[in-house]
Amino acid sequence: MAVFSSVVDLVGDTPIVDVSQLSPNPRVRILAKLEGQNPAGSVKDRIALGMIEAAEAAGELRPGSVLLEPSSGNTGIALAMIARIRGYHLKIVLPENVTVERRQLLEAYGAEIIDSPGAEGSNGAVRLAEKLAAENPEWVFLYQYGNEANPEAHRTGTGPEILKDVPEITHFVAGLGTSGTLMGVGSYLKEHKPDVEIYAVEPPSGERVEGLRNLDDGYVPPVFDRWGGMELLDGKRIVRPVESLTWTRRLVSEAGIFAGISSGAAMAGAAKVAERIDEGVIVFVVCDGGWKYLSTGAYTEPIDEIAERLDDVIYF
Repeated sequence: MAVFSSVVDLVGDTPIVDVSQLSPNPRVRILAKLEGQNPAGSVKDRIALGMIEAAEAAGELRPGSVLLEPSSGNTGIALAMIARIRGYHLKIVLPENVTVERRQLLEAYGAEIIDSPGAEGSNGAVRLAEKLAAENPEWVFLYQYGNEANPEAHRTGTGPEILKDVPEITHFVAGLGTSGTLMGVGSYLKEHKPDVEIYAVEPPSGERVEGLRNLDDGYVPPVFDRWGGMELLDGKRIVRPVESLTWTRRLVSEAGIFAGISSGAAMAGAAKVAERIDEGVIVFVVCDGGWKYLSTGAYTEPIDEIAERLDDVIYF
């Protein structure tokens, strides 16, 4: 087994597992890409590394620099890990009602947390970060929603990995958050295998599945527009909070995959795609592991009760 010079070198090359036992169509295989295997525990490790390396290459970062980023958890955790190793001071604007595990992880990595109103969710964190960036121009504001290194990390990393491991892929499904995964992987797959269809998973307008967003609710990530999101996507699948929780539990109980709840939403979206096609091979993204959500009771308490608490705690 190889010896790596840093934990950062472990980012990427995540495994893919067959979970076709969850497919509602026996002629459709469903494969899960386990992004929770990244060293800081999520798909966001890829974009955190990409954004920091791009800022370093541009001369914007040097030892002791201050980084600023809004996050509901995973991007902040990944940035905190890398910033600690490379000598940067990270300020994370974090909704005050995220799970306790996320806050503790950020503190363990040495990040400074700036609370934003929990009722405003991730959009409120973005607004406060933009205000702080304007007031402190000496800080490096990476801004994952508009940073080209976000989709680029997936175009050069995640996408090639998927096509190499699953050359027979017919459909790709991922949650719509910053849109970086969909735009980067989708662009690569369309370029190298144009008949692959790309599907976004989003909550209904007005319903909260934190970590995902509905574009009709008023905020469209800049990278979605710049990478031609509307033209790239072949469709969307709407997944409600209870469906997300149900499929999260099915992932762990039937496939042994202990995943975060936005991963359950992606699995639900993959199942909906499978229902509507005759045959094929679907790859979807398991964004992170479930260990950052244990305090929510999402895996053991009645699902309806958990869904009712969505406005009080950011789970995803």
